[in-house]
Amino acid sequence: MKSDDQARREAKPAPTENVRLVVSDMDGTLLTPKKQVTPATLAAIGQLREAGVPVCLVSSRPPPGISMYFEALGLKTPYAGLNGAIVFDAEGRTVSSLALPQDALRDALDMLNVHGVDAWLFCGSDWIVGDVTGAYVQHEQAAIRVEPIVASEGFDPWLDKVGKLAGSSSDYDLLARLEGEIGALLEGRAHVARSSPYYLDITPEQATKGYALKQLAGMFGIAPHEVACLGDMRNDIAMFEVAGLSIAMGNATDEVASYAHVRTASNEDEGWARAIETYVLPRVAGAKGSSS
Repeated sequence: MKSDDQARREAKPAPTENVRLVVSDMDGTLLTPKKQVTPATLAAIGQLREAGVPVCLVSSRPPPGISMYFEALGLKTPYAGLNGAIVFDAEGRTVSSLALPQDALRDALDMLNVHGVDAWLFCGSDWIVGDVTGAYVQHEQAAIRVEPIVASEGFDPWLDKVGKLAGSSSDYDLLARLEGEIGALLEGRAHVARSSPYYLDITPEQATKGYALKQLAGMFGIAPHEVACLGDMRNDIAMFEVAGLSIAMGNATDEVASYAHVRTASNEDEGWARAIETYVLPRVAGAKGSSS
């Protein structure tokens, strides 16, 4: 009997033969485990630029945690933060902004609190925490270079403008279980997916990376089936399902990878650059090495 992963992979439509846009996740994908960009990745972005293929970033990060890499990457393209809850054009102007319904937000906060999971709110570029000494606060601050706002009297002042609620915990199994339980509780009201083993992201129902990919492609007049995307976590599955070419990183789980067309090396082994060279550039008309 076929496994669910095998059946899913075999049922997936064939990948596109024409790529005009690349949409990429950041952590675990474009960035190394030390949150760095390698020379090989920069060279691959340069090859795409020469071939006329834009690269857009879509991440669970808040906007400042994405734009901080633009200069190093040489990018000035539209991008999406908070898993698609906020989308910007190339000039940094907000194109789309979504907020969690307050009833869904309160239900999720109650669930996280019952299980002792630290809750964070993301409202545009603001990051609000209840406890600045939480286990992953310092880690997140180093990654996104945003100073958290401490909600010493509770989250109520922000509840009408939350683009993402994140639960953070060192109990990976607990977060995996809560992904299913909170997902069932909020079905039809919010999208629930882990963005790392230690982060559980809860966003507006429409705010997924699949939604973001469609928004970004639309700004260029490009259809989703002409987009290649790269990712590594469960929150990337939504864009794997709509892109014409979906590429899972080698560090992705087998389940996540089963939603993608192909799998590359890990983010510790130049997986992003290898994917561009092996799978994307041969599908770009006029690119060096293209079969078109």
